[in-house]
Amino acid sequence: MTDTTTEHTTEHTTDTATHPQTAAQSSETDAPITFERHPDSYVHWNLKVESEVARLSMNVDPAGGLLGDYELKLNSYDIGVDIELADAIRRLRFEHPDVKVVVLDSAVEGVFCAGANIRMLAAATHSHKVNFCKFTNETRLEIEEASAESGLRFLAAINGACSGGGYEVAMACDHLLLVDDRSSAVSLPEVPLLGVLPGTGGLTRLTDKRHVRRDRADVFATKSEGIQGNEAVEWNLVDEVAPPSKFDEAVAARVVTLGATSSRSDDGSAVQFETLGRTITDDSITYRFVAAKLDRIGRSVELTITATDDADWALTAAREFDDVLCHLRFNEPTLGTLVLKTRGDASAAVRQTDRLLSGADHLARETALLWKRVLSRLDLMARSLIGVVEPGSCFVGVLAEVLLAADRSFMLDGVFEDDDDPLPPAVIVLTDASVGPMPMANGITRISSRFWGVPADAAAAEAAVGESIDAARANELGLVTSTPDDLDWDDEVRLAIEERASFSPDALTAMEANHRFAGPETMATKIFSRLSAWQNWVFIRPNASGPEGALRKYGTGTRPTYDINRT
Repeated sequence: MTDTTTEHTTEHTTDTATHPQTAAQSSETDAPITFERHPDSYVHWNLKVESEVARLSMNVDPAGGLLGDYELKLNSYDIGVDIELADAIRRLRFEHPDVKVVVLDSAVEGVFCAGANIRMLAAATHSHKVNFCKFTNETRLEIEEASAESGLRFLAAINGACSGGGYEVAMACDHLLLVDDRSSAVSLPEVPLLGVLPGTGGLTRLTDKRHVRRDRADVFATKSEGIQGNEAVEWNLVDEVAPPSKFDEAVAARVVTLGATSSRSDDGSAVQFETLGRTITDDSITYRFVAAKLDRIGRSVELTITATDDADWALTAAREFDDVLCHLRFNEPTLGTLVLKTRGDASAAVRQTDRLLSGADHLARETALLWKRVLSRLDLMARSLIGVVEPGSCFVGVLAEVLLAADRSFMLDGVFEDDDDPLPPAVIVLTDASVGPMPMANGITRISSRFWGVPADAAAAEAAVGESIDAARANELGLVTSTPDDLDWDDEVRLAIEERASFSPDALTAMEANHRFAGPETMATKIFSRLSAWQNWVFIRPNASGPEGALRKYGTGTRPTYDINRT
């Protein structure tokens, strides 16, 4: 990349190809939410890149709400705002390897960000509330990963009032600089004002990342007006403050010091994202390498990834896989089971994985990290995951991680005898992708999670890296749940999918979240477990979402009425 300046500024216009919804549309009644964006069509952010510094300024269009009739006042946000932020972060990682520091600030006078829009939350379905929080936290985690793994440093230049989700965005950054103007404060007002929790990890980041003392965290999280100035520094809520007259100077100085810690450099392997080709019908979603068949009666999705030797397979397939997972989360809440399948040439999948893991260039590293994040999104899906390994499957290399993510898996022992020209028996091939570079949110591999507490079994599976593992060997190693033969195959797989549809979706979500993340607790697993359980529960309680609850009464001048029972 050359030291040229590129600038994308917001004119609050809508590109129907990438941002098709208007404020009056709902994901459940009209057009589905889409997750592909381009800086030229951003409605809520200004992105400016100059040499080694990118400035990402929040400039929310009040009339640009994605899902309903609400006004996005004071840089408050809905899912549309965060989809653009996620796109910007990912593009900076791939398209601008010369950028070392990202400055997050606000283009709105006197306010950094007021957090999630309350009117949107009050009107949204329960499913949308939870998935909104989950997606926004995944975006915060990607900011933190971009710093830890890609050397991309983030400076929160908090040039105005910063509350709720706005402070959570800031906390994801490496350094927080707050303007000391005697009015701008940081705050998490959700508990005292809204009867809910900071939905994207605010409470956990206070203690686990910012190391705020627990009694101070208690005071802060119940003090709706927040904390400003030097007290915010003393409590470690921000890293430094600067008066308005010296704020720009302080930002410039901090950019220099943060940039000096970055390892990023342009090696010529930057890539511009191509538009994803996607076709949606009532019962299918089709991309170039990913396809989903929707069974609405059986409430399941057959999700297939095809591996090829195409030069752009690894990047494009990861982006398509990520897009379809987001689509299913937000737009298809009743399809509760994902049947995971693969197709393609095993040798091609091995070569593609080797390129990802051994490539020293920027593109290979970022693509490997993208697969890590997409696989993590799969782990965190509130859907049952069933892996199906049959002749023609390609659970090899990075795609073997898709199988290891499954809650239950079936592998055909042998071939389909009735086929006129049967394909060879399926095999699984583990590579180095399964032994370190693609950890789950709990910080360990899917093999370690699978065999937690039984190190001999984990070691045996890891020792099989590079081996063509047939059904008998996979069963011996514990890599699959069941290995039926041709006679029993259809019935066993069908019954597993039908059984899943007969269970309570709530109980399944809780059960699966418990089983998937064995072993160590991390900041990410704490956030997601609390989101899945505590916030999920809070969102359906009358104290938050009922007709007299805090979400509905906020801004009306009427106090909420609470059920005073502690549960």
